[in-house]
Amino acid sequence: MKQIILFDGVCNLCNSSVQFIIKRDPKGHFQFASIQGKMGQNLLKKYHVNTDINSFILIDHDKVFFKSNAALRVCRNLAGYWKWLAIFFIIPSTIRNGIYDFIANNRYKWFGKKESCMIPSQKWKNRFLD
Repeated sequence: MKQIILFDGVCNLCNSSVQFIIKRDPKGHFQFASIQGKMGQNLLKKYHVNTDINSFILIDHDKVFFKSNAALRVCRNLAGYWKWLAIFFIIPSTIRNGIYDFIANNRYKWFGKKESCMIPSQKWKNRFLD
């Protein structure tokens, strides 16, 4: 089973992060679904996650990871030196998630917001769940 990343489909930072991950995931470990979409909402319900969540979410072998834990787990599977970011697991999650929350709470102000979810290019369409 592939790993599934749930992301905020209207957030510019989140959409940029998805593009970043796709370019560094040549083996196609990850599939994507926006939290606002039908599949994203179904996955949130399936895994008993609050649908108002303000987090990047990774579903990996039926386990759900949030915030910095999700982001660092993703980094471990990226090509190049990005996997070395997993060293930040040594920092307590309360500190990592505090930084994560600060960025997440300001992401629209700093990076902007779209009116609707991104439409993936034809090249990457198979990586997105409807």
